[in-house]
Amino acid sequence: MPGYETKQECVEVAGVDDLVIRSLLDRQQFSDPFGDAESIGISSAAWPLFGLLWPSGAQLAARMATRPVRASERILEIGCGLGLASLVSHRRGADVTASDCHPLAGGFLAENLRLNGLLPMKYRYGHWSLPQPVREGLPVLQAVSGLFDLLIGSDLLYERGTGAALAAFIDLHAAPAAQVWIVDPNRGNRPAFNREMAAQGFDMAEEKLDRPASATEAAYKGRLLTYTRL
Repeated sequence: MPGYETKQECVEVAGVDDLVIRSLLDRQQFSDPFGDAESIGISSAAWPLFGLLWPSGAQLAARMATRPVRASERILEIGCGLGLASLVSHRRGADVTASDCHPLAGGFLAENLRLNGLLPMKYRYGHWSLPQPVREGLPVLQAVSGLFDLLIGSDLLYERGTGAALAAFIDLHAAPAAQVWIVDPNRGNRPAFNREMAAQGFDMAEEKLDRPASATEAAYKGRLLTYTRL
């Protein structure tokens, strides 16, 4: 692939069969020849983050591996990156839509579906504060639309000040009665986000996560944040 290198590995997710995942080789990869990422505020330092496997994503995938699949339930993964939780849910038969703002996230998701012999799944452009890319000449991307019963994400609170935009995005796409799961690796931005979610009518509960998601994962410290609106 021009401009960056990838690797392919077998990823263990407790409770389900292993997945074959193509990811970026390391955090040094970067390729944005037409400025697509830059136009939506993705810096060269942040560019490769979408294409790596992260411990919080593994924690979320493990939770989705054991959650019962519910008929007629719509699930949205926010900031999916490589979409490990979405891939697990999709293979189990859930109605899940993966979303991200990175220009390459959809292509990586399609390739990982192919590598695992899975049917295509829904992918949408999703940016918390920029509805569509602004650079002239970019293809029109189908953005997240509609309402969802469960919204999931991992390591979303990585910047101070993220909470208001993220909570507004969630409120825009959450059904009147909905639940939100966010795995957070103790980044310290939870209190402000909790206040924003409370303003949207969500009650919050949290669970400490202090074990690796699988036998191949390193030690983990974080929380599962559960927001419920009835």
